[in-house]
Amino acid sequence: MTETSRPSPLLIIGLGNPGRGYRRNRHNIGFQVLDALAESVDARFTRMQANALVTDARLEGICVILAKPQTFMNNAGQSVGSLARFFRLPPEQILAVYDDLDLPLGALRLRPGGGTGGHRGLGSIVDHLGLDDFPRLRFGIGRPPGAMDPADYVLQDFGRADEELVSSNVERAVACIRSFALEGIQAAMTRFNAASE
Repeated sequence: MTETSRPSPLLIIGLGNPGRGYRRNRHNIGFQVLDALAESVDARFTRMQANALVTDARLEGICVILAKPQTFMNNAGQSVGSLARFFRLPPEQILAVYDDLDLPLGALRLRPGGGTGGHRGLGSIVDHLGLDDFPRLRFGIGRPPGAMDPADYVLQDFGRADEELVSSNVERAVACIRSFALEGIQAAMTRFNAASE
């Protein structure tokens, strides 16, 4: 899809939990990716809409709305559903960015739709939109060590040894979102899913 053929706007949702205590958690990688994307276009999350921190930006001519739901992860769909209805967006114009336990640390997977994989934030979006055929970008955080409860693992900060890998792949996720917006999902999948194999 070319820049001139894409309907506007594009809603990009980062999933995470609000509050400083959660900021660097594995579960908040969606927020971290959106913060990096906003910074790259000199945008700031200065307004609250539909219980989400929201900012408008442009990616080389494409109008995008960046949103970080402040409802806590498991109820993120409340914000997403409200925003989708307010902007009258078709599902293909909504991209959710979130953590995935089943992918190696830093791996990216862009898909046009699919199941939730047990991710409650994504499940909430599916419930509130009433469909699951919207694009999603999964960011791998790896499996918890030993017998650690996954619920505890996702609420821990990334380890010091992981910081460089996480940072470089946050930048790759930003580049993937740019490719999705400007070139379409197939081109972005080809470039960024293959690079994560």
